[in-house]
Formats: sequence, structure tokens, C-alpha cells
Amino acid sequence: MYRNTKNVPYYVFGKGSFAQLGDLLAERRAEKGPVVFFVDHFFRGHDLIDRLPMQQGDQLHFVDTTEEPKTTDIDAFTAAIRADDDRQPCCVVGIGGGAVLDTAKAVANMLTNPGKAEDYQGWDLVKFPAVYKIGVPTLSGTGAECSRTCVLTNVQRGIKLGMNSDFTMYDQLLLDPELTRTVPRDQYFYTGMDTYMHCIESLRGSYRNVIIDALAEKAVGMCLDIFLSDDMMSDENLEKMMIASYLGGMSAGNVGVIHPISAGLSVVLHAHHGIANCHAMSVLEEFYPEDHKHFVAMMERQGVTLPKGLCANLTDAQYESLVASSVVHEKPLTNALGPGFRDILTREKVISLFKAM
Repeated sequence: MYRNTKNVPYYVFGKGSFAQLGDLLAERRAEKGPVVFFVDHFFRGHDLIDRLPMQQGDQLHFVDTTEEPKTTDIDAFTAAIRADDDRQPCCVVGIGGGAVLDTAKAVANMLTNPGKAEDYQGWDLVKFPAVYKIGVPTLSGTGAECSRTCVLTNVQRGIKLGMNSDFTMYDQLLLDPELTRTVPRDQYFYTGMDTYMHCIESLRGSYRNVIIDALAEKAVGMCLDIFLSDDMMSDENLEKMMIASYLGGMSAGNVGVIHPISAGLSVVLHAHHGIANCHAMSVLEEFYPEDHKHFVAMMERQGVTLPKGLCANLTDAQYESLVASSVVHEKPLTNALGPGFRDILTREKVISLFKAM
């Protein structure tokens, strides 16, 4: 069966384009109901808040990105929006990195679907179209702005899994590379590596097609240009990274070994996705030899270091949780290693990988 593939229908791209957010919202305000803004708590007190085109009745929610978004966070935000106004929002706007963009997507789904966020973790479980939503990334690399999933941690079940659905995709993007200028240098690198890694996982896996390959190859090439250059955060590279993230996000459906190992770090040790990917890649040279070599070269070129000892002094129970939270991701591991992936990623092997971090 061939899949009917959906992409984000509209985007505005360019330096300073954030100023057009009000115009984009004007088209939605004909419908009754507030605009709900989700903004990274990094911008609390920042002049970006003063530039938001808010009107009376609109809601502003700051998203604490200290940890990855959890299913319980989504339920709490959904309840708060309904308690503040019994009308359906006319638009949900996500402004921030992947955690904020995913939060906005998940809440938009839950405003039109019954139950709890955990009920919709998986493939095509969302039954009703979400509230119209606009994504404004302030960090490049996750591809959350254009992917059909929003990744959430379910603490009770010990899994990190997305609401993977066409209804999850943004209806409109506003891509202003100037918004990424304030990103701390190391975080810019770690998050940019997310594009590089989910693209090389797609290219090295068995679930491939020529369209995904073309997008992934272009994004990988741009990442190498950016992170092997003299300054990864030059004006030109800020623009290129935002484009690479967009292209990479469209090719990110079939990841491999890196993301499951990274997911274990996020679930058990609460590591942020970008740096968790980097920790995973640092010990996966045998699975991605050429890509690992490029990863190390890019880190050295940009003077970025990866903290050591992440998994030192863990208990046996924590190691068992890391294993369980990683090997549960059957689809990506089958993509990378085949249906017999458990014969390769044995319990002892996976623990050894974590201990090497």
C-alpha cells in the first residue's frame, strides 16, 4: 500500500517575517474564540512577548522546557484553556523549540478529541481534526515544525512516543531565522544534530523511498556545510539550518538506533532530546561508522564538548529501565537492524552502550 503523504500546506520564510504573525492570525479571528499562544519560558520578560499580536480574550501559556513534554502536561494545559474560555480557540500558536512546538500540536489535538493525551500515543489514533495551528520555531533542528507527530513522555508507562497523525501537522509555519539568534551555542549544535541524525538514520535504514532519500540527503549536506564551517551561527548558516530542519523534518518518519537509545535517556534520566541524541551517537560508531566520524569532526570544528559520565553510578534498576525504554521502539530498530534486532541489541549490549556514555 502506498501512503497518502501530507505536508504543511503553507509557510512564510525570511528574516523578520515574525512581524507577519498578526496578519496570519487576522484570517482566523473571523471565527469566534481566542488565540492561544504557547511560548517557551525562555522568552518570559523578553521583548518577543511585547511583539505578540495579542487581543482581548487571547491566552498566553509559558511552557517550561526544563524537561521534555509529558502527557500529563498536555492534559493540564488543555484543562486550563477550557477553564478560561468555554469557546473553542480559533487558533493555537506554538513559539519555541521542539518541546513547545510539540506541546502546541498535542494540545490542539486534545481540544477536539476526548480523553487523555496518553490515549493517542501511537500511529493514527487521533480521530478528529485539531484546532487550526501556527508553528513559529525559535530553534532549528528537531523538525517538529513540519512533522506529523508530537513526541511526549508517558512517565507512568515509561515510554516516549508521539501522537503520529496527519491531524498533528501544523496548518501554517512562520520561519524567521532571526529568532534563532539568541540560542546558546552548545544547544544550537545539539539541536542541529537532531536533523543530521534522523536523516542519516533514514538513509541507512530499510524503510526508504526516493523522496525521503532526496530530502534527507539535502539536509545532511547542509548540516555538514554548516557545522564544518568556521561559524555555525553566521547569518547565512542560521538561514540554512532553519531550511535543513524543515527538509529533515519531512524525512524524519523512519529513524534507526540513535533515537531509541536517546529516548531511553529522556525517559529515565530526563535528558533533553538534542543532547540525548548526541550522547547516543557518541557510542554508536559500530552502527554508523562514517556518520560517527563526521559527527566527531563537526563537534571538534565548532569547539563543542559532550559531557562525560552521563550514565555513571546508576543503579541496576535504572539500567534495566534504560534498556526497556529503548528496545520498546520496534519500528525504528527493525528499520535499522531488521526483525532480529533483539539478537543484536541484547540486554547486555544495550547496557554496555549506556555505560560507555
